Amino acid sequence: MLDIARVAQDVEAREFAGMGSLKLVAPAKVNLYLNVKGVRDDGYHEVSTTMHALMLHDVLRMKIIPGTGEAVKLTTRSFEGLAPLDVDPQDNIVVKAILKLAEAFGRTLGEEETMRVHLEKRIPVQAGLGGGSSDAAAALLGSAVLWGESVLDPRIKEVAAQLGADVVFFLQGGCALYDGIGENLVRTLKPMNDFLVLVKPEGGVSTAESYKKLDEDPQPITTKDAEAAESAEYAMSVPLLNNMAKASEQLNPGIRTVREWLQEQPGVCNAMMSGSGAAVFAVCDSFASAAKVATDAQAKGWWARTTTFGPFKATLTTNC
Repeated sequence: MLDIARVAQDVEAREFAGMGSLKLVAPAKVNLYLNVKGVRDDGYHEVSTTMHALMLHDVLRMKIIPGTGEAVKLTTRSFEGLAPLDVDPQDNIVVKAILKLAEAFGRTLGEEETMRVHLEKRIPVQAGLGGGSSDAAAALLGSAVLWGESVLDPRIKEVAAQLGADVVFFLQGGCALYDGIGENLVRTLKPMNDFLVLVKPEGGVSTAESYKKLDEDPQPITTKDAEAAESAEYAMSVPLLNNMAKASEQLNPGIRTVREWLQEQPGVCNAMMSGSGAAVFAVCDSFASAAKVATDAQAKGWWARTTTFGPFKATLTTNC
């Protein structure tokens, strides 16, 4: 029997085989600490957050092809039980990242050259795991390499900041504390390598709606807890705190159901929602514990994966 999915993967692999093609990895992240504070004069929220990269990652394959009239030709494929991306390719943050960087570098796309990108999704959307932002960071790096620019060019970070605070983090990777609107690096922390399980209920959470609910019912983190989180030098020393959790759990009660279930599972040390949700992560005492929890979560119909913390970042791996 013909395996259509396998045939499609083989076709994609052949398209990006050989010189001139790049393969990049775009890791997920969780927020160990997220403290959303007041609204600034410019309308953005002041935040302090510690993010930690994970081994779970998306993959981007990139190359330059003769101009097709399109600036960027993006295709996507979802893996590991994820639904296909329900977004017009031109609205994808990967395309926006490439277009913004092309403008910063003074390049014109579409007529003479088109950026060809294939995105393999393993990080769920609307999960608080930073998948889109990480994809954008990888796309910035891949574009720079294909255009013969240095990946250390400051314009890359400038464009990343325009796209979103999380994009900046994925250029740094590992574990780091940020403040401002989440784009100002305060310090890096020594990463940990513990096992964890990620579990996401049905549906997602609108970040804007979660912020709105938080504004209506603020959940301040105590000064003592904030100081403990913001002075930590090691990822393992950061207390797990997220003052957006209540708002997001009200918008999607499934998050609370998942969190409370995880907290009851053997081998789980702690569990908390990441970002504005809807994924919840549980730090486990061993790989065996994490794997058992993931299997049991999947049996309940939830998306679940085991992974590890680590010093990962958006990066070029090998030529395809």
